[in-house]
Amino acid sequence: MALMYRSRLALRQISNVQRSSFLTTSRAMSSSAQPSLSTPIKLGDVELRNRNIMGSLTRNRSVPTTVPNEVNLEYYVQRGQSAGLVMTEGTLTSPQGTNWPNAPGIWNKEQTDAWKKIVDEVHRVGGKTFCQLWHVGRIANNDMPEQKHSGRPTPLADPWTVIEEFRQAALNAKAAGFDGVELHSANGYLVHQFIDSTSNRRTDDWGGSIENRCRFGLEALKALTGVFGPGRVGVKINPAGGYNDMGMPLQETIDTFTYYIKEMLQMELAYVQFVRYSPALDPTFDGEPPPPLLYT
Repeated sequence: MALMYRSRLALRQISNVQRSSFLTTSRAMSSSAQPSLSTPIKLGDVELRNRNIMGSLTRNRSVPTTVPNEVNLEYYVQRGQSAGLVMTEGTLTSPQGTNWPNAPGIWNKEQTDAWKKIVDEVHRVGGKTFCQLWHVGRIANNDMPEQKHSGRPTPLADPWTVIEEFRQAALNAKAAGFDGVELHSANGYLVHQFIDSTSNRRTDDWGGSIENRCRFGLEALKALTGVFGPGRVGVKINPAGGYNDMGMPLQETIDTFTYYIKEMLQMELAYVQFVRYSPALDPTFDGEPPPPLLYT
């Protein structure tokens, strides 16, 4: 498993947690010192022509609704011409989890067929691409067209129904020809909402203990690896961010993400992507910074 950084390790205090395991289990790390970004690399089971990886960037170009179009096609082909791997923007797994206007989806055939045209062209120019699977959960926007059609967000009685949506999205991504998928488990979206104790107030098997709170993300990863195999599945996490009203006390954060990462290591995923730390994403409570004793 490789660790992908947008900058430094997102949570500096967690860097000593099984650090040797990250290095010794990596199938993507090279033994040579300071390899060139232009040299090939194997990320999980995917051979990349170079080490330049483009992270997901929200584009809001799937006009008029959630079906990728010619503008999306042009965008990804341009980047696929040079990058070793291109991550798609957050791609919705369900109309019930929509927040951004004109974000693409991958829950139906029309969307899947549109993505296939894009993936085929990215492959034609020599690129590889992973689809980032995304459900925004409680921050779904009631003014978005798909959200209006599907109804207001409601309490999630059975999380297995949404895990099945992730599995179906992975099946659709595979039908579209994607080289792999990434689970969006960061930034206060649905998976992160289960992990964080400040948002997860469930009292059943999906809440309370660290193991229960991490269960949803781990089961979703199992669903994805069941479709693509672990070497073609990655995950994005954000231990150090308070975006979308997230953020636990420091020790609880370390304990929770230590468990989550250790469990993911056992799966031998292709990579883990850490969102870099930014002060702008520090947790706030009622608009105020957290008490110093919790986070220093």
